Amino acid sequence: MDVIEQQSKPRVVVVDSLQSWEFYVTQAKNQICPVVVHFTASWCMPSVAMNPFFEELASNYPDVLFLTVDVDDVKEVATRMEVKAMPTFLLIKDGAAVDRLVGANPEEIRKRVDGFIHSIGDSVAAA
Repeated sequence: MDVIEQQSKPRVVVVDSLQSWEFYVTQAKNQICPVVVHFTASWCMPSVAMNPFFEELASNYPDVLFLTVDVDDVKEVATRMEVKAMPTFLLIKDGAAVDRLVGANPEEIRKRVDGFIHSIGDSVAAA
């Protein structure tokens, strides 16, 4: 596979409605696929600054579903998930949030996602 082609393919899925949110979360739950969500807003500079990092993170974990939700575009999802500040990152397993990180802290996010993936890998291997 061409390396440039691989890098240019976006790995993060944009959630544009409550229906698409429910679809992706349900699909992931059915496939026992972990989900990492970035709640963002176009007016929030720390949040916007995290976009390239989030894309890079997504490319490192091909077996994880990475979603991004603009809180102004999809208020229902932000309200349902109790997101009150941006950026907020949620780690979802079996349709439920298991971890939440508020703020633009790339190293902490990377550490939490890594631990999250390893814990799921262990539980899937044990099943």
